[in-house]
Amino acid sequence: MVSGVLWFGVYMVVLNWGEQKVDAGTASMVVNVGPMVIALLGGWLLKEGFPPLLLLGMAVSFVGAVVVGFSTSGEGSSSVLGVLLCLLAAVAYGAGVVSQKPALRYATPMQTTTFGCLIGTVACLPFSGQLVSQLSEAPLSATLNVVYLGLFPTALAFSTWAYALSRTTAGKMGATTYAVPAVVVLISWIFLREVPGWLTLLGGVICLGGVAVSRRRGVRAPQASPAPAAEPSATADSGSAADAAPPADSGTPAAETRH
Repeated sequence: MVSGVLWFGVYMVVLNWGEQKVDAGTASMVVNVGPMVIALLGGWLLKEGFPPLLLLGMAVSFVGAVVVGFSTSGEGSSSVLGVLLCLLAAVAYGAGVVSQKPALRYATPMQTTTFGCLIGTVACLPFSGQLVSQLSEAPLSATLNVVYLGLFPTALAFSTWAYALSRTTAGKMGATTYAVPAVVVLISWIFLREVPGWLTLLGGVICLGGVAVSRRRGVRAPQASPAPAAEPSATADSGSAADAAPPADSGTPAAETRH
Protein backbone atom coordinates (compact mmCIF):
# COMPACT_ATOMS: atom_id res chain seq x y z
CA MET A 1 0.00 0.00 0.00
CA VAL A 2 2.81 2.42 0.84
CA SER A 3 4.51 1.70 -2.46
CA GLY A 4 1.27 2.29 -4.35
CA VAL A 5 0.66 5.65 -2.70
CA LEU A 6 4.24 6.92 -3.00
CA TRP A 7 5.27 5.53 -6.37
CA PHE A 8 2.06 5.19 -8.38
CA GLY A 9 0.39 8.17 -6.75
CA VAL A 10 2.64 10.89 -5.37
CA TYR A 11 5.54 10.33 -7.77
CA MET A 12 3.41 10.42 -10.91
CA VAL A 13 1.49 13.56 -9.94
CA VAL A 14 4.40 15.53 -8.52
CA LEU A 15 6.74 14.66 -11.40
CA ASN A 16 4.30 15.81 -14.08
CA TRP A 17 3.60 18.96 -12.09
CA GLY A 18 7.29 19.70 -11.72
CA GLU A 19 8.05 19.10 -15.39
CA GLN A 20 5.59 21.86 -16.26
CA LYS A 21 7.78 24.35 -14.43
CA VAL A 22 11.28 23.22 -15.39
CA ASP A 23 12.90 22.16 -18.63
CA ALA A 24 13.41 18.47 -19.43
CA GLY A 25 17.16 18.53 -18.73
CA THR A 26 16.75 20.00 -15.25
CA ALA A 27 13.96 17.55 -14.42
CA SER A 28 16.15 14.65 -15.52
CA MET A 29 19.08 15.78 -13.38
CA VAL A 30 16.97 16.28 -10.23
CA VAL A 31 14.93 13.08 -10.57
CA ASN A 32 18.11 11.05 -10.96
CA VAL A 33 18.69 11.62 -7.26
CA GLY A 34 16.14 8.82 -6.83
CA PRO A 35 18.54 5.86 -7.20
CA MET A 36 20.76 7.36 -4.49
CA VAL A 37 17.72 7.59 -2.22
CA ILE A 38 17.03 3.91 -2.95
CA ALA A 39 20.60 2.92 -2.05
CA LEU A 40 20.58 4.90 1.19
CA LEU A 41 17.15 3.72 2.34
CA GLY A 42 17.87 0.15 1.22
CA GLY A 43 21.13 0.05 3.13
CA TRP A 44 19.48 1.46 6.24
CA LEU A 45 15.97 -0.02 6.33
CA LEU A 46 16.47 -3.25 4.38
CA LYS A 47 19.93 -3.94 5.86
CA GLU A 48 21.49 -4.28 2.41
CA GLY A 49 24.60 -2.43 3.49
CA PHE A 50 26.58 0.11 1.50
CA PRO A 51 28.89 -1.76 -0.91
CA PRO A 52 31.72 0.55 -2.03
CA LEU A 53 31.45 -0.44 -5.70
CA LEU A 54 27.73 0.25 -5.69
CA LEU A 55 28.19 3.72 -4.23
CA LEU A 56 31.08 4.46 -6.58
CA GLY A 57 29.14 3.32 -9.63
CA MET A 58 26.11 5.39 -8.66
CA ALA A 59 28.25 8.47 -8.21
CA VAL A 60 29.78 7.98 -11.66
CA SER A 61 26.37 7.42 -13.25
CA PHE A 62 24.94 10.49 -11.56
CA VAL A 63 27.71 12.57 -13.08
CA GLY A 64 26.78 11.12 -16.46
CA ALA A 65 23.10 11.94 -15.89
CA VAL A 66 24.03 15.51 -15.01
CA VAL A 67 26.06 15.77 -18.23
CA VAL A 68 23.14 14.46 -20.29
CA GLY A 69 20.70 16.78 -18.53
CA PHE A 70 22.96 19.77 -18.96
CA SER A 71 23.46 19.05 -22.65
CA THR A 72 19.71 18.77 -23.29
CA SER A 73 18.52 21.62 -21.08
CA GLY A 74 19.05 24.27 -23.74
CA GLU A 75 17.73 27.67 -22.75
CA GLY A 76 14.65 26.41 -20.93
CA SER A 77 13.47 28.14 -17.80
CA SER A 78 13.44 26.55 -14.35
CA SER A 79 11.69 27.67 -11.19
CA VAL A 80 12.50 26.89 -7.58
CA LEU A 81 9.07 25.30 -7.15
CA GLY A 82 9.65 23.05 -10.15
CA VAL A 83 13.02 21.89 -8.83
CA LEU A 84 11.53 21.17 -5.40
CA LEU A 85 8.66 19.22 -6.97
CA CYS A 86 11.10 17.10 -8.98
CA LEU A 87 13.16 16.51 -5.85
CA LEU A 88 10.02 15.42 -3.98
CA ALA A 89 9.25 13.08 -6.86
CA ALA A 90 12.73 11.54 -6.55
CA VAL A 91 12.29 10.96 -2.81
CA ALA A 92 8.82 9.46 -3.33
CA TYR A 93 10.22 7.20 -6.05
CA GLY A 94 13.07 5.99 -3.85
CA ALA A 95 10.84 5.35 -0.85
CA GLY A 96 8.30 3.59 -3.05
CA VAL A 97 10.87 1.14 -4.39
CA VAL A 98 12.23 0.37 -0.93
CA SER A 99 8.71 -0.26 0.40
CA GLN A 100 7.95 -2.52 -2.57
CA LYS A 101 10.88 -4.83 -1.89
CA PRO A 102 9.45 -6.46 1.30
CA ALA A 103 6.04 -6.87 -0.37
CA LEU A 104 7.62 -9.11 -3.01
CA ARG A 105 8.33 -11.70 -0.33
CA TYR A 106 4.60 -12.38 0.07
CA ALA A 107 3.20 -11.69 -3.41
CA THR A 108 4.17 -12.27 -7.03
CA PRO A 109 5.54 -9.38 -9.13
CA MET A 110 2.27 -9.24 -11.10
CA GLN A 111 0.19 -9.10 -7.92
CA THR A 112 2.40 -6.41 -6.43
CA THR A 113 2.22 -4.27 -9.57
CA THR A 114 -1.55 -4.68 -9.93
CA PHE A 115 -2.20 -3.78 -6.32
CA GLY A 116 0.16 -0.80 -6.56
CA CYS A 117 -1.63 0.51 -9.66
CA LEU A 118 -4.97 0.10 -7.90
CA ILE A 119 -3.78 2.04 -4.85
CA GLY A 120 -2.29 4.71 -7.10
CA THR A 121 -5.60 5.04 -8.94
CA VAL A 122 -7.47 5.54 -5.68
CA ALA A 123 -4.89 8.14 -4.58
CA CYS A 124 -5.43 10.05 -7.85
CA LEU A 125 -9.24 10.07 -7.66
CA PRO A 126 -9.31 13.74 -6.54
CA PHE A 127 -8.07 14.62 -10.06
CA SER A 128 -10.82 12.66 -11.84
CA GLY A 129 -12.86 15.82 -12.39
CA GLN A 130 -10.03 17.42 -14.35
CA LEU A 131 -9.64 14.22 -16.35
CA VAL A 132 -13.27 14.24 -17.47
CA SER A 133 -13.25 17.93 -18.38
CA GLN A 134 -9.94 17.84 -20.26
CA LEU A 135 -10.49 14.51 -22.00
CA SER A 136 -13.27 15.94 -24.17
CA GLU A 137 -11.04 18.83 -25.28
CA ALA A 138 -7.80 16.90 -25.77
CA PRO A 139 -6.77 15.86 -29.30
CA LEU A 140 -6.86 12.19 -30.21
CA SER A 141 -3.06 12.01 -30.35
CA ALA A 142 -2.78 13.18 -26.74
CA THR A 143 -5.36 10.63 -25.60
CA LEU A 144 -3.54 7.82 -27.43
CA ASN A 145 -0.27 8.92 -25.82
CA VAL A 146 -1.87 8.59 -22.38
CA VAL A 147 -3.14 5.11 -23.26
CA TYR A 148 0.34 4.15 -24.44
CA LEU A 149 1.85 5.42 -21.18
CA GLY A 150 -0.63 3.33 -19.22
CA LEU A 151 -0.02 0.13 -21.16
CA PHE A 152 3.73 0.07 -21.72
CA PRO A 153 5.73 2.33 -19.34
CA THR A 154 3.30 1.52 -16.51
CA ALA A 155 1.81 -1.98 -16.86
CA LEU A 156 4.65 -3.68 -18.75
CA ALA A 157 7.63 -1.79 -17.35
CA PHE A 158 6.50 -1.87 -13.73
CA SER A 159 5.75 -5.61 -13.93
CA THR A 160 9.17 -6.46 -15.32
CA TRP A 161 10.71 -4.08 -12.76
CA ALA A 162 9.01 -5.94 -9.89
CA TYR A 163 10.19 -9.27 -11.32
CA ALA A 164 13.80 -8.05 -11.42
CA LEU A 165 13.56 -6.38 -8.00
CA SER A 166 12.48 -9.66 -6.43
CA ARG A 167 15.77 -11.20 -7.55
CA THR A 168 18.30 -8.57 -6.51
CA THR A 169 18.83 -5.84 -3.94
CA ALA A 170 17.01 -2.53 -4.13
CA GLY A 171 20.31 -0.64 -4.31
CA LYS A 172 21.59 -2.54 -7.34
CA MET A 173 18.22 -2.30 -9.05
CA GLY A 174 18.13 1.44 -8.52
CA ALA A 175 21.64 1.81 -9.92
CA THR A 176 20.54 0.02 -13.08
CA THR A 177 18.08 2.82 -13.86
CA TYR A 178 21.04 5.10 -14.58
CA ALA A 179 21.17 3.35 -17.94
CA VAL A 180 17.90 5.10 -18.85
CA PRO A 181 19.48 8.40 -20.05
CA ALA A 182 21.74 6.49 -22.44
CA VAL A 183 18.80 4.43 -23.73
CA VAL A 184 16.71 7.58 -24.22
CA VAL A 185 19.50 9.17 -26.26
CA LEU A 186 19.78 6.04 -28.42
CA ILE A 187 16.01 5.74 -29.01
CA SER A 188 15.73 9.43 -29.88
CA TRP A 189 18.60 9.04 -32.30
CA ILE A 190 17.07 6.02 -34.07
CA PHE A 191 13.35 6.79 -34.12
CA LEU A 192 13.12 10.58 -33.82
CA ARG A 193 16.23 11.38 -35.88
CA GLU A 194 17.49 13.59 -33.05
CA VAL A 195 21.24 13.46 -33.51
CA PRO A 196 22.85 13.84 -30.07
CA GLY A 197 25.78 16.14 -29.50
CA TRP A 198 29.14 14.91 -28.34
CA LEU A 199 28.42 16.06 -24.77
CA THR A 200 25.21 14.03 -24.68
CA LEU A 201 27.01 10.95 -25.98
CA LEU A 202 29.73 11.41 -23.40
CA GLY A 203 27.15 11.59 -20.62
CA GLY A 204 25.49 8.42 -21.88
CA VAL A 205 28.79 6.55 -21.90
CA ILE A 206 29.53 7.75 -18.35
CA CYS A 207 26.11 6.53 -17.22
CA LEU A 208 26.68 3.07 -18.66
CA GLY A 209 30.17 2.93 -17.17
CA GLY A 210 28.79 3.74 -13.73
CA VAL A 211 26.14 1.03 -14.08
CA ALA A 212 28.84 -1.50 -15.00
CA VAL A 213 30.85 -0.55 -11.93
CA SER A 214 27.84 -0.77 -9.62
CA ARG A 215 26.97 -4.27 -10.84
CA ARG A 216 30.42 -5.68 -10.17
CA ARG A 217 31.03 -7.86 -7.18
CA GLY A 218 33.69 -6.96 -4.70
CA VAL A 219 36.78 -9.14 -4.48
CA ARG A 220 36.65 -11.25 -1.37
CA ALA A 221 39.82 -11.73 0.63
CA PRO A 222 41.02 -15.35 0.47
CA GLN A 223 40.39 -17.27 3.66
CA ALA A 224 43.42 -18.75 5.39
CA SER A 225 43.37 -22.54 5.26
CA PRO A 226 43.67 -24.27 8.66
CA ALA A 227 47.15 -25.54 9.53
CA PRO A 228 47.55 -29.35 9.21
CA ALA A 229 47.73 -31.29 12.45
CA ALA A 230 51.30 -32.04 13.54
CA GLU A 231 52.29 -35.69 13.06
CA PRO A 232 53.84 -37.49 16.05
CA SER A 233 57.61 -37.89 15.77
CA ALA A 234 59.25 -41.21 15.09
CA THR A 235 61.08 -41.06 18.45
CA ALA A 236 57.86 -40.64 20.34
CA ASP A 237 56.30 -43.53 18.44
CA SER A 238 59.23 -45.85 19.18
CA GLY A 239 59.20 -44.82 22.80
CA SER A 240 55.52 -45.53 23.13
CA ALA A 241 55.96 -48.91 21.46
CA ALA A 242 58.80 -49.80 23.82
CA ASP A 243 56.72 -48.91 26.86
CA ALA A 244 53.83 -51.02 25.62
CA ALA A 245 55.99 -54.16 24.83
CA PRO A 246 56.32 -56.81 27.56
CA PRO A 247 59.83 -57.30 29.11
CA ALA A 248 62.09 -59.99 27.59
CA ASP A 249 62.27 -63.39 29.41
CA SER A 250 65.86 -63.76 30.79
CA GLY A 251 65.35 -67.23 32.11
CA THR A 252 63.07 -69.23 34.39
CA PRO A 253 63.91 -68.80 38.08
CA ALA A 254 62.47 -72.19 39.00
CA ALA A 255 64.78 -74.02 36.62
CA GLU A 256 67.88 -72.30 38.01
CA THR A 257 66.93 -73.28 41.55
CA ARG A 258 66.70 -77.01 40.68
CA HIS A 259 70.23 -76.96 39.25
